[in-house]
Amino acid sequence: MAKVILYHGSDKIIETPKLNGGKSNNDYGRGFYCTEHIELAKEWAVEEYRNGYVNKYEIDLENLKVLNLNDKKYTILHWLTILLEHRTFRMNGPVSQDGLNYLKENYHIDISKYDVIIGYRADDSYFSFARGFISNSISVSQLEKAMYLGELGEQLFIQSAKAFSRLQFKEAIFVDSAEYFSQKEFRDKKAREDFNKMANIIDKNGVYILDLIRKESSDNGTFV
Repeated sequence: MAKVILYHGSDKIIETPKLNGGKSNNDYGRGFYCTEHIELAKEWAVEEYRNGYVNKYEIDLENLKVLNLNDKKYTILHWLTILLEHRTFRMNGPVSQDGLNYLKENYHIDISKYDVIIGYRADDSYFSFARGFISNSISVSQLEKAMYLGELGEQLFIQSAKAFSRLQFKEAIFVDSAEYFSQKEFRDKKAREDFNKMANIIDKNGVYILDLIRKESSDNGTFV
């Protein structure tokens, strides 16, 4: 992996992305979020009745510290833990809090030492799957199916000064809201429908967050 073409959807042209920009409660915190999929970037660029731009960049990843959460040594729970550590959400009862504590203790990754992070992007609608898992509504396998098959695509998160220095602006592409907002809405609607269907099905052979908590308690000799 060396030079990669990236796209960032926005309401404006961004020739020089800012270090530590964006919101702290985004998927991986403050930084610059891009994708290798231009069609997804076009959806992210628009809102209803507001056009946008896809900003195209090239980045050289050579000698950068890259955390690829889709590598085989990581699981969906590593990605989920990072997501839950940064996103703001309401806890639905004690299971959610215990589940979050369990994930932090067992799947936490210190992302501060990396220049770039590669992982799935959780649209707000798809974040319902994360909340569903942490509240014991869906199993690990259901979560994996939802996220891997959710057509979200990978996002590439740039967070270090070194990585920002490698980012070269190429061009800005105008995006018509009339064409792409409907696609964005369809993706959101489908995600919510998929979650409602999944949440109403008990995965009898699946592993839920409560099962993981109980197993940890048992292994520590505090559960009978």
